[in-house]
Amino acid sequence: VLRSLPHYRLRYLAQDTAARKLAEWLSSQPGIARVLHPALPSCPGHAIWQRDFTAAASLFSVLFEPDIAQASIDRFVEALALFHIGYSWGGAVSLAIPYDVRDRYPHSGGLVRFYVGLEDVDDLIADVGQALAQTINL
Repeated sequence: VLRSLPHYRLRYLAQDTAARKLAEWLSSQPGIARVLHPALPSCPGHAIWQRDFTAAASLFSVLFEPDIAQASIDRFVEALALFHIGYSWGGAVSLAIPYDVRDRYPHSGGLVRFYVGLEDVDDLIADVGQALAQTINL
């Protein structure tokens, strides 16, 4: 912990910038119903976030369109090459994990939770793009 504290702010800001870029890109992709990232104006609660914060870290969620099967969303996550599958938010490695929230959230589609690490954001976008093209039949 003591070794990481001096550069924590730099890492936090770099990951925040990369996550915003990935979230904005995902917002325009077919099959994506909504991106839940507080820095995006389309996200519920954005006005409160904008009032109280200047950064949003690197954790956000993507809601898929309701007609996309959970099995396809699971295959999408498995097709990611640069994102590991996991829950350990806070490190330097990008992660993704699918959730079936169809009966527990006021949205009828599946969800993927992304954590953006320190990889090059353009490489992460390309990875997500290839996984979408490979697994989500649009």
